[in-house]
Amino acid sequence: MRVIVVGAGQVGSNIAEGLAEKHNVVVVDTDPVKVESITYSHDVLALEGDGTSIETLTEAGIENADLVIASTNSDETNIVVCGVAKAIGTPFTIARVKKTNLLQTWERSAGAFGVDFMVCTDLQTAETIVRIAGLPGAHDVDTFAGGLVRMAEFEVEMESPIAGETVAEADRYESLTFAALLRGDEVIVPTGDAVIEVGDAVVVIGSEESVRAFAASLTPELSLEDVDEVVIVGGGEIGYQTARLFEEEKGVDVRLIERDPKRARKLAEMLPETLVLRSDATDIDFLVREHVDESDLVVAALESDEKNLLVSLLAGRLGVSRTIGVVEAGEYVDLFETVGIDVGVNPRLVTAEEITRFTREQETENVAMLESDRAEVLEIEVNRDSVLFESRIDDAMTELPTGIVIGAITRDDELITPRGETVVERGDHVVLFVDTEVLDEATSAL
Repeated sequence: MRVIVVGAGQVGSNIAEGLAEKHNVVVVDTDPVKVESITYSHDVLALEGDGTSIETLTEAGIENADLVIASTNSDETNIVVCGVAKAIGTPFTIARVKKTNLLQTWERSAGAFGVDFMVCTDLQTAETIVRIAGLPGAHDVDTFAGGLVRMAEFEVEMESPIAGETVAEADRYESLTFAALLRGDEVIVPTGDAVIEVGDAVVVIGSEESVRAFAASLTPELSLEDVDEVVIVGGGEIGYQTARLFEEEKGVDVRLIERDPKRARKLAEMLPETLVLRSDATDIDFLVREHVDESDLVVAALESDEKNLLVSLLAGRLGVSRTIGVVEAGEYVDLFETVGIDVGVNPRLVTAEEITRFTREQETENVAMLESDRAEVLEIEVNRDSVLFESRIDDAMTELPTGIVIGAITRDDELITPRGETVVERGDHVVLFVDTEVLDEATSAL
């Protein structure tokens, strides 16, 4: 498949990296420095030029392109790129936007703007925050098989009860599979005697109940039922969308702190179930007066990474159990999580993963990407061509490369916990953990 990616920033670069191994990727950007950088760092053809220009798109091979992804920092530019691409070719077009009103307009008018699929960065970020918030201690969460199967990633800290245990000792839940241990740059498919170390990221797949119970065992002070009061700092679009989504959650009280008076009044009108407070959230006296320390979660969604880190540090000092912060600079996520934010969410990476996920879903039922595409969790429907068809799992695994773990099976809307003797049937939905190094081999066999 020939793919043209317009925009070589963090989003475009991540998308190009995720697609380059399997597809013929061309990246277009107006910045010669970015073009030179991506030329040496990725296996792609990089062109300097304006992606809204017919001449540039023609040079990129638009007439033979199967997919065009517009991922510049300008919503309007991305929409124009898709429109021009449709005018001179027949590719499937994907546009990245920040403004939710553009997404709403597109959703109400099929084919609007010449865009076939649209991803809204701010909404996608808010959805990620709310999803992670629902599972204490989790750094990544996703659902499969219509909600029957949940995948979650947890970091093992010094005080974690499973630190130093073997996987067999930590596996105390009937409908849970330990899919992987992510240790530094290493992806480990765990055996029963594998020891879980401090600093590992543990990926588990199973029923919602089992994953929730596992999460509660890791952070007993943060039982799920305790997450009933959320404070959101920052009333920009991400903060607003996060509050709106939390309003839809039953039993969750939401407070939003916004400094600008006009914006605060507008938010109060748009969010009838949210208490909007006008103040500077870096004022510790205000935070004390408003009893922010009694909240279960603080979401820092201000306009700068430094302010979000400061708010998170202040919240932690006051005794808030958990913080989630928006971190625009992707390279700072790990650092900020080390010094003050429990979970950092990078909007550009979230958007890149969603777009890459959509391209992968053309081959599978559902996809979740882990650790910047170091591994993926796939959902497939088994057919006659699959190596799993009418086979025992332990027999089928001998024909698959290492780096694959079958995490769950659903059959007729019922969850089956996979065991070696389990026979996979046609029509079963299988959720698998796959190391990206064997992704192509795995998908062709499955």
